Amino acid sequence: MIVVLAIIAVVAVLIVPNVIGRPDQARVTVAKTDLKTIATALRVYRLDNGDYPTSAQGLNALVERPTAPPEPTSWSPEGYLPDLPTDPWGRDYVYRSLGQSGPYDLLSLGKDGEEGGEALDADLTDKSA
Repeated sequence: MIVVLAIIAVVAVLIVPNVIGRPDQARVTVAKTDLKTIATALRVYRLDNGDYPTSAQGLNALVERPTAPPEPTSWSPEGYLPDLPTDPWGRDYVYRSLGQSGPYDLLSLGKDGEEGGEALDADLTDKSA
């Protein structure tokens, strides 16, 4: 009986750490996929309207026609996204026009919800901007 319990304990020690880390890895993968989808919608918006939405218009401009200036000239009646996703930790994605490394910044603030951080708390960005 003790041998069986020892074997179960050894197997648990080997398997549990691998299984526990998977939900966090899945959240990171979902966030990266969302960022790519939003970035694609932003590029199509720019092609239709000549520029990206302003920071004031935000990502909501991809779902509903903006009424704040500058109003888009050729906004798609279907919109660019069916709805605005939130990151896997339940927060809005951050969008800033005239970004630090390109025409815009698009990011998830990671697990901690604060800029910066390491590992699961690190910011996730779309590198194609």
